[in-house]
Amino acid sequence: MAPPKGEPGRFLYKELAAELLTRIQSGELAPGDQLPSERALCEEWGVARMTLRGAVETLVAEGLLVRRHGSGTYV
Repeated sequence: MAPPKGEPGRFLYKELAAELLTRIQSGELAPGDQLPSERALCEEWGVARMTLRGAVETLVAEGLLVRRHGSGTYV
């Protein structure tokens, strides 16, 4: 399910972070799962890579995602 499009004055990366968090909380993305590629997520949500990266970095900072250099991003 794609997140809603942003409204003026809102930050789309925060909405994407909330969507990823929902997927984690629902169990759709479980601990140890690798996120799909940036390209796949950008196409799914119709956003630029920088927007997606902002969402991922938000969840990395909260300790919900881990980036492994050369391997990917994991829950």
